[in-house]
Formats: sequence, structure tokens, C-alpha cells
Amino acid sequence: MAADVVVVGGGLVGLASALALVERAPGLRLTLFEKEPRLASHQSGHNSGVVHSGLYYAPGSLKASLCRQGRAELETFCEEHDIPFRRCGKLVVAVDESELAGLAELQRRGAENGIQGLAELDEAELREIEPHARGVRALHVPETAVVDFRLVAERMAERLRSLGARLELGTLVTGIAADGEGLAVTTTAGRITAGGLVACAGLQADRVAALAGVDVGVRVVPFRGAYWKLRGRAADLVRGLIYPVPDPRFPFLGVHFTRRLDGEVWAGPNATPALAREGYERLSVSLRDAGDVLAWPGLLRFAGRYVRTGAGEVWRELWKPAAVAQMRRYLPELADADVVRGPTGVRAQVMSRTGDLVDDFLVVEGPSSLHIVNTPSPAATSSLALGRLVAERAAGLVGL
Repeated sequence: MAADVVVVGGGLVGLASALALVERAPGLRLTLFEKEPRLASHQSGHNSGVVHSGLYYAPGSLKASLCRQGRAELETFCEEHDIPFRRCGKLVVAVDESELAGLAELQRRGAENGIQGLAELDEAELREIEPHARGVRALHVPETAVVDFRLVAERMAERLRSLGARLELGTLVTGIAADGEGLAVTTTAGRITAGGLVACAGLQADRVAALAGVDVGVRVVPFRGAYWKLRGRAADLVRGLIYPVPDPRFPFLGVHFTRRLDGEVWAGPNATPALAREGYERLSVSLRDAGDVLAWPGLLRFAGRYVRTGAGEVWRELWKPAAVAQMRRYLPELADADVVRGPTGVRAQVMSRTGDLVDDFLVVEGPSSLHIVNTPSPAATSSLALGRLVAERAAGLVGL
């Protein structure tokens, strides 16, 4: 079996990259391998469904530019493929005076990134949008939306198949080796030769790169993100999206509330270290994954910086009243009984040897291969734009 290009990974970035390649070169022989029996089984299918506007990201970064491009392309894709897409907007709420400087910085970044309609609101104005929210001021971001990213992935797959691409699900890539001017890719379903390979392997990105002989110099360190759900009439406390002003002392966003397309309201996620890259239960442990994390020299440095904040994240996951107390900073009417455990995801957070979390998208080139190593949020929002960037870079590897 032979292909011009092999894509590894059936999440949103892998699907979008494959789509950009076949649209760039009609007739391209492309095969996509996904080790799970279903597309978007990990990060792409375990998020809250928020379509980001580009508010948080440093101007000039790949995150900022691709989020803006990708959001617009995603909305168009949803219109063309009959995918529900709701622009609900969001409020970033400052609960006290100490957060006003951070709110102003977000507004500056958002304006520089080209977000339309940003508005700073006083307490009365924020309550007009979210009557049950509490805060001294808020930033209204009307471009933020929600979508079902699993459905987006399915529509991408349908489009790929219509253009002649092969999607092999339940097929694990186990080896990548040079073969003449191209590559020999070994899988659990057999061997295929290819002119080039694009790896969008998410939680396994560094390992797939290693199969191709590429040392990316970083390690995937998994963090679990657990959501809570507001049940019954408590869900009526949230109309759209309510977000915090990010804590600059911690590299994750903090608790926020999302009204999804299905009407459910999720709160979270938190961020706690995980001992399994694909472990969605609190007690999930993989000896291989745990060994990789504990042996990575950056881990102790990272833990030393964030030990206190991290302990708080763990405590709020274990003790529901502590989690609800944090939520009440924004929704004071919330009671413990209104909150139940929700779903969980795992972030494929990439960490350097010095303990720094790689903040931007990271693409590494190898022999006849391209490896998308770091795809943090807003990768789902950015996927179509990121896929085009990947296709442009991959084209040079296979002469498209």
C-alpha cells in the first residue's frame, strides 16, 4: 500500500491538516491513521465547545493570528456543513478592584488582536447580560461562540472521504523509517510507504516524533481538567459564558462557566497533574506515562514554582464545597447541592527541560515529516487555519 502523504491523528488538527492538503492538491493520495475507533476521541472531543475570539493571546503569536483566522473559517465551515453554531458572547468578570489592571490588559490585547465589539461594563451593565453574576466590572466579548467540536470533526471526515482520502480508524502507528526518498510507516494493520508524513498526535505527539527519529526537545506532561455541572434550575443562573480574569501567577485559566449548545452548563475545568496521558478518571495511572513525567527534569522546576496554586487545584477537585466556594465568587446564589461532577479531559501540555510550559503552537520538521507537537487551546478554534499552515509547510516535504 502506498500514499503520497500519511497523516497521524484523527483529532481536529489532524483532520484539518489533511483537509487542507487534499484541497491544495486534488488527487493527492492521503491516508489518515487514528488509533482510536472514533475520531476526536481525546482533546478534540473532551472540551467545553467554546469557540474563542483571540482575547488572551500575545499579539503577534501564532495563537493570536491563527485563532482569529480559524474562528472566522470555522464559522463559515459550520454554515456550509449545517453545524449549529451559536454566538453567545462572554463576560470576563473582575470580582474586585485588584483584578481591574488584568481586565484592562485583556482589553488591550483583544483590541490589538482585532476583536470587534469589545466593551467594558460596570456592575449594572454586566448584570443586564448575566443577571446572576457578581463583579465590579466586566469585559464583554461578543464574538465568542459555542459549537459541538465532535460534529465538526465528523463533517471534516465526510469532506475528506468525498475528496478521496482514506481514513483508517482503530489503527496504531508503530514505526516510521526512511524508505528511499520517502518513509515506510508500520501500523497495526500493516505497512504503507509514503512520500511524507504529518503527525498531529496530541497527547502522543512527542512519542510519534520519536518513532520518526525526531527529538523535539520537550515532553508532553498531561494535566487533567475536571468539569462540574450545574444541575436543575441552577443552570438558569448562566445565560452564556462567564470567565475570570486570569491569574498571572498560574499558567491555566481558572474556573469559568459555559452554557453549551445542549443547554448544559459546565464549570471548570481545573488543572491537576495526571499520571496517565489518556486517563480520564482521578485514579488513572499508566506506569509508562508516570515514568516519563517523573523522569523529566523540568517537572520539579515547574512544581517548585506552582506548588501552592497546584495544591489548591487538587483540593478543589477532591472537596466539592471548596470548588463551589470558588464558583460563588461569580455566582453567589449557587449552593453545594446545585453542583455535580461532570466530564473530564486531559491537556497535552508541552514542557521544556527548564520547567517552562510551551505557550504557543509548536511545529517541528523532521526527515520527510512534520510534527505538530504543541496544540494547546485555542487549537480547536484555530484548527482550520492551523491546518492550512501545516499543509503549506508539509507541501515542501513532498513536492506539492
